[in-house]
Amino acid sequence: MKRRVLLATAAMGLGLATGGAAFAQGMDNVKACFVYVGPIGDGGWTYQHHQGALAVKEAYGDKVEIAWQESVPEGADGERVMTQMALSGCNIIFTTSFGYMDATNAVAGKFPDIKFEHATGYKREHPNVSTYNAR
Repeated sequence: MKRRVLLATAAMGLGLATGGAAFAQGMDNVKACFVYVGPIGDGGWTYQHHQGALAVKEAYGDKVEIAWQESVPEGADGERVMTQMALSGCNIIFTTSFGYMDATNAVAGKFPDIKFEHATGYKREHPNVSTYNAR
């Protein structure tokens, strides 16, 4: 279990490093947002992602704010939630399900100044989209 938390933390840390340009440009804080396909208490995929998000918050303290939406269905609902997150001031958005791939790219195209990190996907249709996975 600890190994999975470490992998999730590493992935999120890498994503924040990608979004680290915000710190370099004088931004004091980063708002990192997470779209979860299941409930946080599922004891699996979503739980591990959330443990990683909490570890990032603990490591960066006041320099990072985290926000999330759990149990978001893939498809139109995912795209709607990602758009709301982008409009709410998120600097980086983690989309944590393979099924969010097309929605991630669609929303990223509308918000080029926001970083998007997509779990397990392979499409990177915009320069602000990256993908991550655990070994």
